[in-house]
Amino acid sequence: MASWLTEREVGCMEKKSLDHFGQLQRAVIEVVWELGEATVRQVWKRLCRKKELAYTTVLTAMQRLERAGWLKHRVDGRKHIYLPTKTRAQAGAGSVRKFVQRMFDGNALVLFRQLVEEGELSDKELRELQKLINQKRKEREK
Repeated sequence: MASWLTEREVGCMEKKSLDHFGQLQRAVIEVVWELGEATVRQVWKRLCRKKELAYTTVLTAMQRLERAGWLKHRVDGRKHIYLPTKTRAQAGAGSVRKFVQRMFDGNALVLFRQLVEEGELSDKELRELQKLINQKRKEREK
């Protein structure tokens, strides 16, 4: 733990969902997910294709993501190689849960009803939803 952070502050940072980070931190984690693991230089080069950024800006973003529990690193010679601690699917699931809680008072059925009734789902998409529902029923029966 960094000496300038209290245990409470570190605990709060570790609980931060990806939704609480800015555009740069989200872009950084996307690059690391895409590469599997990455140095600051690799992430910086990828992000500079779209927008000019200072190397230290990317370094700071990666260090913040590490303090927040989204990245970890290992040392290889003089390089720090960063790895994600959560998958893209885990990040998405957490965001969806928080969205359902915030917008639908935790009632996922209201969200699904809204999507089915107001959405323009194809027959293929409706079949896929039915398949997911059937799979969930089978899981519960076990």
